Parts: sequence; structure tokens; C-alpha cells
Amino acid sequence: METFVLALDQGTTSSRAILFDRGGAVAAAAQKEFTQHYPRPGWVEHDPREIIDTQVAVAREVLEKKGIKKGGVVAMGITNQRETTVLWDRKTGEPLSRAIVWQDRRTAEYCEELRERGFEQMIQDRCGLVIDAYFSGPKIRWLLENIPGARKRAEAGELAAGTIDSWLVWNLTGGRVHVTDTTNAGRTMLFDINRLTWDKDLLELMNIPPSILPEVRSSSEVYGTTDREVFGDELPIAGIAGDQQSALFGQVCTKKGMIKNTYGTGSFVMMHTGPRKISSKNKLLSTIALTRNNQTSYALEGSIFVAGAVVQWLRDGLGIIKRSEEVERLALTVPDNGGVCLVPAFTGLGAPHWDPYARGAVMGITRGTQAGHIARAALEGIAFQVYDVIQAMSADSEIAAEELRVDGGAAFNNTLMQFQADILGIPVVRPTVLETTALGAASLAGLAVGFYRDVEELEANWKQDRSFTPSMPRDRVEELMQTWRKALSRVSRWTEPS
Repeated sequence: METFVLALDQGTTSSRAILFDRGGAVAAAAQKEFTQHYPRPGWVEHDPREIIDTQVAVAREVLEKKGIKKGGVVAMGITNQRETTVLWDRKTGEPLSRAIVWQDRRTAEYCEELRERGFEQMIQDRCGLVIDAYFSGPKIRWLLENIPGARKRAEAGELAAGTIDSWLVWNLTGGRVHVTDTTNAGRTMLFDINRLTWDKDLLELMNIPPSILPEVRSSSEVYGTTDREVFGDELPIAGIAGDQQSALFGQVCTKKGMIKNTYGTGSFVMMHTGPRKISSKNKLLSTIALTRNNQTSYALEGSIFVAGAVVQWLRDGLGIIKRSEEVERLALTVPDNGGVCLVPAFTGLGAPHWDPYARGAVMGITRGTQAGHIARAALEGIAFQVYDVIQAMSADSEIAAEELRVDGGAAFNNTLMQFQADILGIPVVRPTVLETTALGAASLAGLAVGFYRDVEELEANWKQDRSFTPSMPRDRVEELMQTWRKALSRVSRWTEPS
């Protein structure tokens, strides 16, 4: 009987399930979008129940597509949108509120307060992070402060908190297992990535009872099995990694200096830095790349809040395209951007700027500006942000970027990939399997149960689809970069409280 590894890829806008075979190829896939809630400006929420329901539904769908019998799936791996935070009742399993999504900015003022109180260096040293509303710790604090009775119940041991991986594992195991892995724990602003433990001082600072937090485990081991009633079989849950670390592993970027970028709702650039944490001087994050076989490796990461979301805005907000895939065709109706520059800072700017008060802008519009110019400027705005991050990475690591491995939905866009190669001045390499986030989770689970022998087997499975090589003159690149820098200066701290 042919066997597979099942990956659950719980993303920001959809839940996906993908079956991978022994060669790392996609055998079946299913996806279901879920509702985005925007109760106030700057607030973004998800219904945790809708997340688990859609995730189970798509997993069942792929198992039915392939006619999987008992024993056909040897293990399950989970990868998830990071930092999104859920608080739930340990006894009933019911969430106390909607989940606060990673994009949400409601804790920006509290984070500003932490900076003013002088905690920035401490948090960077212990967590590898900058102080920002992006991370989970301030979100947990907000939930405890703002849900009536939540703090008292948390202190009494009645509540559990966690990121989406913990929420999925809890539900899939019928509430028997409350775990996370180091890659997710490292994104909370509560976890010491040097000692690999929850940090007592930070928990006290944010007034978060440690009893509500999950046990932190490695990224590749058997954590438990699913309840039989969920999938008709007790499937081992054997891999967990935050989406970007999972994509790094799926791209087999396991050697120091290798870089990947995932073009999703946001864009996330990650450089493997080996067994040593590099403290960034350029506002990048030092983060855990992976913990496996009692060894932890580290990475530098630049998180860009809006990438593919700018294309969704062209579709849903401006209405100049009907489907996201149409953006490339529209961009190619004009030879260049016509002097238009689009900064997609819809929810602030991430790395290396970290400006929660910046907002988006379209500049350089004239009477001759067409929809094609705006579409092209939107794609270029994605690539410029990636350029800024990779420049900062090279400065921090003292390693010159040699190639960029890409994945995510927008990596299908040849025009964007070519422009990315042009401004970076290095090859941009796209693999045949673009589902690298899910592939990473499947690989971690497969390694844990012996489905895959070793990392060398994963490297042999990885195949290149296309390499985009730079072709734009460097003086034109510098001209474009000067316009981008000017545009950034215009949107900086736009909504800052007076």
C-alpha cells in the first residue's frame, strides 16, 4: 500500500491540507478560505472554531480524494500562521473570544510603553525580537485584561493560551495535548531562545500566568495522536513549525547563508545562520530556525506585513482586477511604472523599518497614469521591501547573498520574480514544488517516523523549476531605489499619536 505524510497548512486567509509522497511530490491538496474580521481600524481577528472546522474539513477532503485507507498516512505535520493568539477554556475547549491575528495593531501603544520603559535591549537579547504588536505576548496580555473574568480564571488554571499550532493540536487530540514547538514559542516575546525556556521575567512583566502556556517541544517528534473520530484513524502528529521556518526547511535551506522568501499575504525573508544566534543591528529578528535531534539552529528574519495582500487590495479594494492572477497581465500592459511608486504599508511597515504608524500610499500619479502603472508599482513595492530586508541581512551576517529561493503564491508571477532578481542582482530560484511551507511540515513529520531517512534525501527531492537572472542595468536599479526611499520617507509615522 502506498503511504503518505499529511501536512496541515493553517494560513492567514485559508486552511489547507496536502498529502506528500516519498519523493516530496504533492499527491492531493484541498483548500478552504475562512472569514477575516476587522472590528475596528487596525484590528484583525479570526474565529478559532472556523479555523479548526475548515482545517479538519480540508484534511478529510484530501484523504477522500486519494481514497486513503487505515495506515495510508504515516504521520501528520502542522505548520501555521505565527503569532496569532487564542485563549480557550481547558474544560470545554471553547475559545473565550476571536483569535487576535498577527497583523493586528491593537497592542501598539502598550509596546510603545515597553520601549519607553527601557525593555528593548532585554527583549532583543532574550527573544531575538524587536518590541512590536506583531508578537503574541502582548496579545495574550490584552485578552487577559479585556475579557471579563479571564485573568482570574487563568490564575485558577482554568484557561489555556497558545498560537494556532497549539490550538490545532489541542482540538485534534481531544484536549489531551497542549504543546508548541520552539519556532512558534520563539515568536511570543515570552520565550528565551538562548535557554529554550519560557522567560519568568517577561511573564511577570506582562502579567501572564505560566500555567496557561503550552509545553515547548522540538519541531520533529511524535507529540500525540489524533482522536480516532476526527479522521477514522489515530494519526501521529509528528512535526510542528511556524510557517516561515517550515518553508525554510521545505526549501532545504539548511546551510549557513542560504536564504528563502515566501510571498504570501505578507512576505517573509529568512536566512539560515547556523548554530549561533546573530543579534541584528539592523532591526531584523533573530529567530529559531529549527530544533531537531536536540540541536537548535537559528536564522535572521525580516517580516514584511503586506505582500500578496496588496494584490488582494487591487482586486477587492480598487476593483482593477477580478482575480489575483490577472495582476501580471495588467502590469504588462505598460512598459514601466510610469513614475508611480506604491508603498503597501496598510498595517504599518515591518522589517527593517518597524514603523507601526506608517500607512500605504500611491505616489507619482499624473493624468497619464493607467491601471497598469498602479499594478506594476504594486508588484515593485513587494520586491523593494524584500530588497531592504536582504540588504540588512547581509550587513548583519557579513554574508553576501548568493541566491534567493522563493515560494508562495506570488512566486508564480514571472514579472515579479524577474524584477526581484533585477534589483537584488542575484539569481531568484523557484522550485518545482511551490508548496514549500506544507512540504517543510511534512518533511519534519516524515523524519520523525522514519518515512524520510535524512536531510540528504530531502535535498535530493528538491528540484528547480526556473532561475531568474538579473538583467536590469545597475544605474536604473539605483534610480528606482532612490524613488522608493523617497516614498518611504513620506509615509513614515503617518498615524503617530500627536
